[in-house]
Amino acid sequence: MKLRALLLLVSCLIFGQAHAGLFADEETRKQIKELEGRMSLLEDAAKQRTQVMLEMQTQLEAMGEEVRKLQGQNEELLHNVQDAEKRQKDFYIDLDTRLRRLETAGAQPGPSGAADAAAPIDPVAENKDYDAAHGLFKANKQQASITAFQDFLKKYPGSTLAPNAYFWMGVSYYALKDYKNAVNSYLSVAGKYPASEKAPNALMGAAICYQEMDDAVSAKKTLKQIITNYPDSSMVPRAKSRLAKLK
Repeated sequence: MKLRALLLLVSCLIFGQAHAGLFADEETRKQIKELEGRMSLLEDAAKQRTQVMLEMQTQLEAMGEEVRKLQGQNEELLHNVQDAEKRQKDFYIDLDTRLRRLETAGAQPGPSGAADAAAPIDPVAENKDYDAAHGLFKANKQQASITAFQDFLKKYPGSTLAPNAYFWMGVSYYALKDYKNAVNSYLSVAGKYPASEKAPNALMGAAICYQEMDDAVSAKKTLKQIITNYPDSSMVPRAKSRLAKLK
């Protein structure tokens, strides 16, 4: 009886150890499987992050290329604008020289035999002072040229070069973005010297200044004045084009 009980006890111990070992193996496999699942998820997440980073890098490179293209286009546009401004300036300088010759040649003496009875002047000194003021303008010294032209107009109020002086003052003021004074100078040409070759050009300059000041009403009025008062002027096509854009 005792032997049978002892055998039963030993059997229970052996079975318990085997069962415990089996349970331990099952738990280990379960943990390994869970770890494998987690690692798989981490690998998938890493792959997704890598893909996102590659896509972002590709997009950044494309954006960088687009920015470089835009910068190149902007530089080219700026260069073209500068060339256009230089050509326009050279054109005005050449036109001014031609007009000065015509106006000097066409000046008629008054009843007393003087070119301007109001203020007898030395034509050599007059031309010298004008050239000095105009030279400052050509050297892009706008403020200095304005002062020089103002002094010229005070010294030679009856000069045949007065319209030119007012005109170049207007151009200088415009370059300084002083549109109000630019308009006053331009309108002085058209108001005081309506027969001058500079008058329609000056009105165009005034219209442009009005546009810069967002005064569309005055701009339209000035452009219409060019078309009406100077129908044969080369400024008329430009005036019509600007007027159409303002409607």
